[in-house]
Amino acid sequence: MPLNAFQNTFAGNPLDRASDRRKDAAWLAERLASDQSLGMVLWNGKALVERSSSGGMQIAYLPSRLVEDLSGGPERLLFMGLWQDTAVFAVDLEGPADPTDGPLQGMGRFEDARALAASLPSGEIAIVGTAKGVFEWRRKHRRCSVCGEATHPTEGGWKRECSSCSAEHFPRTDPVVIMLAVHGDRCMLGRQEIWPAGMFSALAGFLEPGETIEEACARELFEEAGLRATSVRYHSTQPWPFPNSLMIGLIAEVDGDEAQPDQTELSEVRWYTRAEARALLAGEIKGSFAPGGMAIAHQLIRAWAEEA
Repeated sequence: MPLNAFQNTFAGNPLDRASDRRKDAAWLAERLASDQSLGMVLWNGKALVERSSSGGMQIAYLPSRLVEDLSGGPERLLFMGLWQDTAVFAVDLEGPADPTDGPLQGMGRFEDARALAASLPSGEIAIVGTAKGVFEWRRKHRRCSVCGEATHPTEGGWKRECSSCSAEHFPRTDPVVIMLAVHGDRCMLGRQEIWPAGMFSALAGFLEPGETIEEACARELFEEAGLRATSVRYHSTQPWPFPNSLMIGLIAEVDGDEAQPDQTELSEVRWYTRAEARALLAGEIKGSFAPGGMAIAHQLIRAWAEEA
């Protein structure tokens, strides 16, 4: 059950993570070998999906034994959790050859997680996002950051241990503040040159060590647009597995509307009334558009634009 009424894309993983079971190697092995357990497959960050009986898309679940065979060992396996009493595992495959042209022929097709966000049920895209985020972390942390020696997966894939110095490494999440600046009855959006032409969005930046969320919000607004925040309120968060971020959505009141893009992060800024923001979301402003509904920036703009 969601903890609040609003839930962003990639949030709301319905699986019981069963973290208390991760240390029980015998239980994990028994579940992995069970005919009742299921597995999912990622290949180069894409998820194996198939058509559902209703004509939509769904995760293509396979027997867990097949997933174990594909993995070649624990390095590429992840215990995702429990769906009621059914254990769910994931395998991370890499390489240029599409497995659906080989061992997974006829079992579905691989789709990019961003594209799937619009077609998979919300709970399923959250499962895909969870697996993708952990696998991205594991792929980049195969060596110990303490001594440089090789690490190996333990606890169902949720921890890596150094084979030399025994240091323990856990999945990392990079916190990012993303904020809609508002002044009076207008909000400010910016754009970067690398974005698609005409796209305007909320400002964002990584939280730095020793900062509160509010301080990071104020710093980013001043650095990128020369605006000073006077108050900050929380909207929601979004897991963002590209590769390992948690987007912290905020609405920030600022003390003026003399915004100046820094020409490094931002190339342009624009102010919008509530009516204009609604039109932007609806695609009714020629030459300009907002991020799509899967993005927390879209939800921040909508929440403010629809306030009474």
